[in-house]
Amino acid sequence: MRFPPSFLDEIRNRVPVSAVVGKRVRLKKQGREMAGLSPFTKEKTPSFFVNDDKRFYHCFSSGKHGDIFTFLMEVEGLSFPEAVERLAGEAGLQMPKADPQAEARERERAGLYEIMEMAAAFFEAQLADRAGSNARAYLDKRGLSPQTIRDFRIGYAPSDRRALKQALASEGVSSEQMAEAGLIITGEDISVPFDRFRDRVIFPIADARGRTIAFGGRALQADQPAKYLNSPETPLFHKGETLFNISGARKAAHDTGTIHVVEGYMDVIAMSEGGFANTVAPLGTALTENQLGLLWRMADEPVLCFDGDSAGLRAAWRAAEIALPFLKPGKSLRFALMPEGQDPDDVLRSQGRDALAQLLGTTRSLVDIVWTMAVESQPHDTPERRAALEARLSGLVRAVGDESVRRHYGDEIARRTRELFGGAPAGRQAGVQRGNRNYGAGRGNAFQTPGRLASVGASDSLKRSALVTGARDMGRREVVILLTLINHPVLIADYAEELSDTVVSHPDLERLRGALVDAAADGAAADAAGLRESLGARGLGAVLERIDSLWLARADWFAGPDAADVDAESGLKHMLALHRKINTLHRNLEIAQADYERDISEANEARVFAILAELEKAEGTEAQVEGFGAQSGRPVRSF
Repeated sequence: MRFPPSFLDEIRNRVPVSAVVGKRVRLKKQGREMAGLSPFTKEKTPSFFVNDDKRFYHCFSSGKHGDIFTFLMEVEGLSFPEAVERLAGEAGLQMPKADPQAEARERERAGLYEIMEMAAAFFEAQLADRAGSNARAYLDKRGLSPQTIRDFRIGYAPSDRRALKQALASEGVSSEQMAEAGLIITGEDISVPFDRFRDRVIFPIADARGRTIAFGGRALQADQPAKYLNSPETPLFHKGETLFNISGARKAAHDTGTIHVVEGYMDVIAMSEGGFANTVAPLGTALTENQLGLLWRMADEPVLCFDGDSAGLRAAWRAAEIALPFLKPGKSLRFALMPEGQDPDDVLRSQGRDALAQLLGTTRSLVDIVWTMAVESQPHDTPERRAALEARLSGLVRAVGDESVRRHYGDEIARRTRELFGGAPAGRQAGVQRGNRNYGAGRGNAFQTPGRLASVGASDSLKRSALVTGARDMGRREVVILLTLINHPVLIADYAEELSDTVVSHPDLERLRGALVDAAADGAAADAAGLRESLGARGLGAVLERIDSLWLARADWFAGPDAADVDAESGLKHMLALHRKINTLHRNLEIAQADYERDISEANEARVFAILAELEKAEGTEAQVEGFGAQSGRPVRSF
C-alpha cells in the first residue's frame, strides 16, 4: 500500500536517525553531526555521518545516503512497507488503514509527474530546434554554457498558442490532465484552451527528489505583462513549499555547511555555474515558514543574498520580519548584500568568483538587519520619535517566538539603543521586552540634543552600513518636492500635513522630510538661509549638498531659490499630485501583475497594459497653469 506523506513525516519527526543507526553503528558527536564507521564498507577512519536535524545519514566511503527507512532497507534487507511498520511501532503510531481514495490520488499524482516530464522534454527539444534561436541567443548573452543548460534542463516554449497542447495530446494526454498540471489555460470564457507558457525561456522546477513539478518562464519580449511567469498551484506544486534547485543544492549544502538563497532563477544558475552549487531561490514570493524549514534542514544559518538596491533591501527586511517568529537556538539567517545595482550574476560576470566569494563571506546577522532597518525607517531626532523607535524595536523583539532567543534579542537591542542615544545609563534597557519582563522603567538624562544625535548618536557604523551608503537611489520627484520647500520655507506651514503623508523611499530624504515637518511645528522663520543652517546643525548638511547636486535647474527651475514663491507653490502642487498618482499606479500595477500570474486572462492582461499606459502618460504629465513662470521673469508656459 502507499503511505500518506504526512504519516511518513510524523515517523521521521518522532524517531531520530541516530536512534535507528545507533543500534548498529557506534556514533560520536562531531560538530553539528555524529560520526561513525561505515556499516556498508570496511574502514578504519569514520566516514559515516548522521544529522538528526536534517534527518538523514551520508556515507562518504560508499556514497550511500538516506533516511531511517532507507537505512533499514539497506542494512536489514527490509521492504519499504516492512521498514515503515517497524518504525511506526517505535514511534508509537498505528499503521494507517488502506484508503482507496488516497491511493487513487497517489496514482493521479504519479500520472501528473509523467506529464510534467513529457512537457520538460518538449521544451528542451524546442530550445534546440530552429524555433528556439532567440532563446538560445538570450542564454548565450547571459553567459550560460551548453553543459549548464543541460544540467538545469532549460527549454523554450514556442510562441504558438497550442504547440505544447498538441504535442501532449499526440501522446494521449487529455486537456483535463494538462489543465490540472497547470500547462494550459482553460475557462468558461475560453472556447479553445491554449498553452500557459508562450515565447518564454523555460526553467523546470523540481521537488527535493528531482522530479519536475512546475515551470518558470522568462519572457523574451519586453511587452509581456509579466516578465517571469510561474506555474499555478497544482496537486504537485505549491510555490510556498519548495525552492528552485532544492534537489541540486542539498548535497552541496551538506558538504559546505551552508546554503545561499538568491532572488531568481538566473542567479541560482549563474552561481551554480560559478562553483556555488549550494544555491536556491524562492519562487516569486517572500520566504514562507515552510521554505525556512527546508533551508534550516540544509544549514543552521542560510545566507540570503539580495541586490544592493531599494527593492533588494526591502526584500531583506521582509525576510527578517518573516523569520523572527520561527527563530530557534542556533537557527537564524545571515544576509549578504551585493553592490548597488548588482545581483550575484552581475558580480560573477564583472568581478569573478573570488569577489563573489568575498561578499558571501562577509555577511550580516539577522539582528543587525532588523536593527538597521528599524533605525533607518524613521527619524529619531526628538524625544517623541526616540520613544516611537523604542516601541518599534520592542515590537520586533516580542515577535521572536522562542523565549531564549527573544531574551538575547532584547539584550542586544537594548545595548545598541544605549549606544545610539549617546550612552544611556545601564539600567535603562530601551523599553524592549526581555522574556516576560519590560526593562526601561529607569529615567535618567539618557538622550542627547538632536544635533548631538545626528553627529554622534546616528553612529559611524550606520553611516558605513551598506544599507545606508548609497544603497537606495533618491527619486527625482522626492528631491524636487523637498528642495522646493527648503528654498521657499514660506510654503512649509501650508503643506506640512500633506508632506507628512507623502511617500519618501530614501532614508536620507526621510530624515530631511521629518526635519521640515518639525520646522513647521516649531514655527520656523520663513528664511531659506536660516532653515539651511538649522538643518545643517541637525546633521543634514551632507544631504542638502547631495540634493542640491541632483537638482536639474532647467527642468525643475521652480524649486530653485530664484523662483517666485507663487511659481514655486504651483510647481510644488503639481509635483505632489503627480507623486501621489504615480505611487498609486505602481501599487495598482503590482496587484494587477500578481492577478495576471494567478489568472492568465485577457481581462487581467488588458488591465496590466492599461496601468502601464497610465504610468507612461503620468511620467510625462505637464500641468497647464495659467501664468506659470511670469512672477519669476520667465516666459509664460506650462511645465
